[in-house]
Amino acid sequence: MIEPHKLNQLQPGQKRRKLALTFGALERDVDGIPEKGNEYNFKSIPRAEYIKKLISIVIQDEELPSESRIQLEEVLKTEPFDEKRACNLARNNFLAIIGTFPAEWDLIIAPHASPLDENGIVKQRDFYPDVYVYAEDIRSPFNCGSIFRTAEAMGAEKVLISPMCIDPNHPKALRSGMGCIETIGFERKSVEELEEFAHERDLPIFVLETGGTSIEEFKFPQKGICIIGSEELGVSPQALSKATYGRVTIPMKGLKASLNVGVAYGILMQKWVESIEAGVADGV
Repeated sequence: MIEPHKLNQLQPGQKRRKLALTFGALERDVDGIPEKGNEYNFKSIPRAEYIKKLISIVIQDEELPSESRIQLEEVLKTEPFDEKRACNLARNNFLAIIGTFPAEWDLIIAPHASPLDENGIVKQRDFYPDVYVYAEDIRSPFNCGSIFRTAEAMGAEKVLISPMCIDPNHPKALRSGMGCIETIGFERKSVEELEEFAHERDLPIFVLETGGTSIEEFKFPQKGICIIGSEELGVSPQALSKATYGRVTIPMKGLKASLNVGVAYGILMQKWVESIEAGVADGV
């Protein structure tokens, strides 16, 4: 956070970037999930008044479109004052002026229900035991992070990755994973090691791939391992041979009939969790 009067000492471009970052930090603070070190801490002025002062600076920006200025002026007048909406509107207007748009991983994340330690790290995750995903040869760090984020959000126990999968600790994977890579953890295994892992735990293996049973008709297991394949080649023949429980497919109508692997995995996990929660999953 920065004192409002200090912003006026900055050059226009620097001021806009600083304000955009500050409004993002304030949004998280309003939601009760501030980033460590970016909590609102000005004791001399309430947060709502601080936000209003910043927005008054935004309104004075000569590159701000007139319709945006009117919107922000209306937000300032509205009672009760909506701190989060005000910050979001101001931030996105400045990002547009700068020529940058918010990335998917910049969006506000809901507070985690699990207990946190003194450093704000989740002490213990709530998850579905023995529910795993095996990511085979995922090359895109953004897709890798997305898979971890979905797995953590939907309650998978752990992510398993193939030897040729991108390193989940790649900076871009960590960024798109939003802390989920560190939270859920992973193990790197070959297809043969995956089969051994499943056998030791008596877990069925199934695969998300074209040419299988529709996701609406597929009988999900109560526990198991789902294999998802690379962006370019899909699941390898070697991995397909290990999926003895079956193959599930997402029906599509479009000409391309193609989904991003992270999106496809999200659809699958929602259906799998629905089956588990409804008690209709197969207790193999």
